[in-house]
Amino acid sequence: MKTLIVYFSYTNHTRIIAEKIKKSLNCDILEIKPKIPYSIDYDKVVNDTEENARTKLAPDINPISVNLKDYDVIILGTPVWWYTIAPPIRTFLKTYNLKDKIVIPFATNAGWLGSTFKEIESICTGQVENEISIQFSTNYEENRLLTSNHDLENWLDKIKSLSK
Repeated sequence: MKTLIVYFSYTNHTRIIAEKIKKSLNCDILEIKPKIPYSIDYDKVVNDTEENARTKLAPDINPISVNLKDYDVIILGTPVWWYTIAPPIRTFLKTYNLKDKIVIPFATNAGWLGSTFKEIESICTGQVENEISIQFSTNYEENRLLTSNHDLENWLDKIKSLSK
């Protein structure tokens, strides 16, 4: 089965995990980017997206550079913003049909997962399974991973078994 990692990252936590997965699985990777980039001012982004969970923001994203029909497994990475998925991932899920795909979500967060996986399941057209919450320290600049490497490796082993 051919695997693609699709992710959005603002503070690089989700990118760190996506790159780790890519290295472990030797698969393709695609970063989702909003057409209008978010401010580099973290506090401004936090304030601007506070209504995310209520309004279900879905900003325009740049077109993707891959043909999703070429993939069987999509590993979907999102940071948790206000207890749910980041708006660019919401747009990706609403824009692209993942029917007949296995979708394996991971969410980077500081311990407040909220409805992240429930929302992915509610709008994703693919078969969602094997999700994992990956925690980092509350200081986003530290890049200190709190989820154990053992837990990450066990999760990656599950994904590897799907790819056979």
